[in-house]
Amino acid sequence: MARDPFGRAKPRRLRRVLLGAAAVVALAAAAVPVFGPRIVADRLNPVTAAQPWHVSDEAAALHARLSIADLHADPLLWDRDLASERPEGHVDLPRLDRGNVAVQVFTTVTKSPRGQNYATNTAEAPDNITPLVIGQLRPVQSWFSLKERALDQAARLRRLAERHPEAVRLIRSRADLDGVLADRAAGKRVIGAILGMEGAHPLEGQIANLGVMEAAGFRLVGITHFFDNELGGSLHGTSQAGLTPFGREVVEGLVARNMVIDLAHASPAIVRQVLAIPGARPILSHTGIRSACDTPRNLPDDLVRQIAAKGGIIGIGFWADVTCDGTPAGIARAIRAAIDLVGEDAVGLGSDWDGSVGVPFDAAGLPALTQALIDQGLTEDQIDKVMGGNTIRYLRETLPR
Repeated sequence: MARDPFGRAKPRRLRRVLLGAAAVVALAAAAVPVFGPRIVADRLNPVTAAQPWHVSDEAAALHARLSIADLHADPLLWDRDLASERPEGHVDLPRLDRGNVAVQVFTTVTKSPRGQNYATNTAEAPDNITPLVIGQLRPVQSWFSLKERALDQAARLRRLAERHPEAVRLIRSRADLDGVLADRAAGKRVIGAILGMEGAHPLEGQIANLGVMEAAGFRLVGITHFFDNELGGSLHGTSQAGLTPFGREVVEGLVARNMVIDLAHASPAIVRQVLAIPGARPILSHTGIRSACDTPRNLPDDLVRQIAAKGGIIGIGFWADVTCDGTPAGIARAIRAAIDLVGEDAVGLGSDWDGSVGVPFDAAGLPALTQALIDQGLTEDQIDKVMGGNTIRYLRETLPR
């Protein structure tokens, strides 16, 4: 390298070096949002089966006749175009269509504690979601506000429905739901999308924000996620507390607005208190059955029975941590256990697709579950209820008119 009398690189050569270094940094920065989220999604959301599961002609024909509804999936967290089929993750519109899904709840995930586990998490732990939001170059306001983070994910779903009205339609009311189902009965392949919130911390402690979220399209709200928040204690938090005064105010607001209350990650104390609030008819959107899979992720059986007794739906998850068996047969056995516990009219699906879990099939692979339910000995009527009939009935009775 040419140098001046003092041993320093000559300016022209130095500029080239600096420009080259800047170009490398720029390319690296550009690569993070392009490749980083896919790498993370591939690692956190695998399909665990090496090849498709066998589905008989009988099961395929039955599956095609079903109106399928799933209560929980998290693809809005990942910055990918859901209108196009992608190799990573579990959910996009083409795969939902191939799986014959009629109604899908899309939940917004806004905060997740570092070292997340099913036993004890602190709200003060570093957040896993913030680096993902920044790495995906989401709007700057969503970097610092959980409310804005939820609204950004909600806007993704609205834009998807606006760009592809023939493929997906946002459901805000019973009339919207009936319209989607009527169109599907007429041969159209539209999918009904319901917007949900995983944990109500995006309300940021302000009851006025419940109206903001309702206006943004939210119709399902989980009380807590993996940590205690302003509403009360998490099933996986440190306090195991019940509802705070703000939490009770939010639950009463959800009842008044005909919005769905989700207790999937709520402490037992919160579950009992919500069940005692007049008009509350909560669900468990994604869970397993404790007596069939003894894990702290699953609520005790007596609380699950009480939720079902109030008219709620128990959505059975698709991952091994709640079923103790990560195969279609394992999910079918968990569904059978749920039917034995709460009856065939209170059980539905709660996949947790794209929720940082491994599952035996993606949305396109749902016929494997119909096959497994047949193998488990369920009748066609029971399969119809579990795969969507119960959830659709509940939504018709619960959503705003």
